Amino acid sequence: MKLSTRNQLPGTVVSITSGEAMAVVKIQLAGGEVITSSITRDAVADLELVEGSAVTALVKSTEVALAVL
Repeated sequence: MKLSTRNQLPGTVVSITSGEAMAVVKIQLAGGEVITSSITRDAVADLELVEGSAVTALVKSTEVALAVL
């Protein structure tokens, strides 16, 4: 599959927390960082996601906010 999205981050699903309509999926990247994606529960089922699933997070945004602590 070819994608136009340049920011592709391979990782592993470490947790899935399902709500009424949405699910929060935490993905551990190769460097140990964890990112979070909110997707529909239907998408979790369609993608057959479970803890340990290998995934690629695709990041496409018109704005990225940064903060310095």
